[in-house]
Amino acid sequence: MRLKHKVALVTGGANGIGRAVSLRFAREGAKVALADIDPKALEEVSELIRAAGAEVLWVLADIQQKSEVDAMLEKAITRWGRLDIVVNSAGVCRPAPFLEMTEADWEFHMNVNLKGAFLVSQRAAREMVRQGTGGSIIQMSSVNGLAAESHQAHYNASKGGLNLLTMSMALELAEHGIRVNALCPGFIDTRLTRPLIDNPQSMETYVKTIPLQRVGQPDDIADAALFMASDESRYMTGHCMVIDGGQIIKLS
Repeated sequence: MRLKHKVALVTGGANGIGRAVSLRFAREGAKVALADIDPKALEEVSELIRAAGAEVLWVLADIQQKSEVDAMLEKAITRWGRLDIVVNSAGVCRPAPFLEMTEADWEFHMNVNLKGAFLVSQRAAREMVRQGTGGSIIQMSSVNGLAAESHQAHYNASKGGLNLLTMSMALELAEHGIRVNALCPGFIDTRLTRPLIDNPQSMETYVKTIPLQRVGQPDDIADAALFMASDESRYMTGHCMVIDGGQIIKLS
């Protein structure tokens, strides 16, 4: 088991990519703390993790609120006495034309996708520094942080900022043995993309932009997250790994 005796926190851990990451980590021996705003989904994923024989703790938390972030981290650390891995998978994407985008639209994306990741990462990094045994922090970014997509200026900007936050953290935390990397998924089958996936005509055209000719699955990202969380990536930090079936190279 590649994560045996490790304690991992996954935000957005009850749905989509976060759910797949949580289950993957549990199968590899990690003790998993799940954070989300969906209590029913949290309970369902927790039951699956327990059924797999792993330890789990779930916390209802809104990562936009520092007080809830601090309480979330405190519960995980109190439960297991340490923290080794963090995956910031909570995120939002609500497309809107730039000329019609409201200030509230902008702030919502920045608060969840960027500020939330900052709050969780900073609190987690402080604990890892205190422990003195290193750690791995993984940001769930997007190819949209590397190349823009229409009607997603707020999302693109938040993910671009997350990539630079990743690199900045990696520079400052390396001396403490803490690695910080980002995963940049392409088009993945989640609730956010399901409306397009359920439209066969649109999907037939869209899949042609992906060299591997298929939509990515949450498990494709979970496997990459496992690599970043494990000692197999021990010499990697500050890296933004693209997992998109080759789409970004074709579009470029």
